[in-house]
Amino acid sequence: MIQEPETYDPEHPAGFEPEATRRDAGVTESTHANRGWWDRNADEYQIDHGTFLGDDRFVWGPEGLDETEAELLGPAEELKGREILEIGAGAAQCSRWLAAQGALPVALDLSHRQLQHALRIGGSFPLVCADAGALPFADGSFDLACSAYGALPFVADPRLVLREVRRVLRPGGRFVFSVTHPIRWAFPDEPGPEGLSVSASYFDRTPYVEQDEEGRAVYVEHHRTLGDRVRDVVASGFRLVDLVEPEWPAWNTSEWGGWSPLRGNLIPGTAIFVCERD
Repeated sequence: MIQEPETYDPEHPAGFEPEATRRDAGVTESTHANRGWWDRNADEYQIDHGTFLGDDRFVWGPEGLDETEAELLGPAEELKGREILEIGAGAAQCSRWLAAQGALPVALDLSHRQLQHALRIGGSFPLVCADAGALPFADGSFDLACSAYGALPFVADPRLVLREVRRVLRPGGRFVFSVTHPIRWAFPDEPGPEGLSVSASYFDRTPYVEQDEEGRAVYVEHHRTLGDRVRDVVASGFRLVDLVEPEWPAWNTSEWGGWSPLRGNLIPGTAIFVCERD
């Protein structure tokens, strides 16, 4: 833990309970809400999930698929000297793993508080606090880019992010990102048997919003169908190389929100898109 007081938020004092709903939320509202949410919840997130994520592991999602075995960015021995952008880095665990392979990562996150945890753990690579939809880098700055549940599930217009990533990648560069598997939106976010019955339309793209008493969004997550995600990738100038749906491994007995061994053995929880810029 970082031993300093949390930033006081006069709009959302400690103890307030947001209302969960489904409603429209645009780019600006989503960005503002999610920056505030991650700043307020970064400490709890790292306490709850820091052991699973480790300090220097590259895990693609709650199933525990590790880049060491998956090699979705390429063989580890070929990462040395490659300039790599991690988007939605959190405490920069993935960047720390990349640096250990000899790569030259840059860890970017919207949340200042998440990056404070990256500082707490340590590392010699740059940390950048910025919006993934407006990357502060020159064209062709990176060989590779990656995002493990970062940015894409939380933005109203994923093509803004994808086009920015394509812009900062060099020709032939690869972008690999993971998101909640779209089918999960049709089921309740529960790890037990109650999470196994369809409760909503898979085709309802209305965002999930948590809002305060004034109706201001404090957390926003956006749903895209699998077809939407593929079209977003292609329309943004990428070629889709692979779509990975990790199976739940026998060794993983943990629960993470709605992810669990029970559900993971029946329905996919994560979708990983492997894209290349031609």
